[in-house]
Amino acid sequence: MGNKLNHKPKRPRKLLLHKRELEKFAGKATQQGYTLVPLRLYFKQGRAKVEIAVARGKKVYDKRESKKKPRRHARFARP
Repeated sequence: MGNKLNHKPKRPRKLLLHKRELEKFAGKATQQGYTLVPLRLYFKQGRAKVEIAVARGKKVYDKRESKKKPRRHARFARP
């Protein structure tokens, strides 16, 4: 049940971090090939919390290998 005075669900949200943590994440994320990845989303005392990490993207040859795996398993699973 809601009304017109409720908050906007799609509004931009603040990322609550210490300045030092924010600078560390921002520095890594701006490097070529790195990105911020949400690991876990949970609710605690009415607030949504997200665990994030800095991760490096896959190389082209890794992506090709990942695409081959499901095909290989599907071929053997068929009767």
